[in-house]
Amino acid sequence: MSHSSTLARNRKAYHNYFILETLEAGVALLGTEVKSLRAGHADIKESYIRLDGNQIYLIGCHIKPYSHGNITNHEPTRPRKLLLHRKEIERLAATVQEKGLTLVPTKFYLKNRRIKLEIGVAKGKHLHDKRDDLKAKEAKREIARAMKQRDD
Repeated sequence: MSHSSTLARNRKAYHNYFILETLEAGVALLGTEVKSLRAGHADIKESYIRLDGNQIYLIGCHIKPYSHGNITNHEPTRPRKLLLHRKEIERLAATVQEKGLTLVPTKFYLKNRRIKLEIGVAKGKHLHDKRDDLKAKEAKREIARAMKQRDD
């Protein structure tokens, strides 16, 4: 069964960056982290992805300690290793260095009972881009409101 459900989402990433490409990565997690994530107790708003040689890490992601955990509970903001093939890591490193792009975590989700992280290859937005997005979003809302009133 390939049912996937979102566990945590980084809406701030779509506000601050143009997401050019997305990529799926596995995450090396501890047992209490998995249980806490499945309960929906994760925050990836302030997190980022760092390339370290031929390894890739998720930094600053806060996964709340598991409520029924004991003394072996995990540290909430520890760096977590992302599981990607070496060729993928090399390609990402080259892309980030060449074009001045960044890697941003966009969401945690379940896929075939495994926890995956969606990584976005992103380019930073300027203030005027953010304003344009807000204007477009507001215009879309106004159109939807007008359509709804017309239907009533």
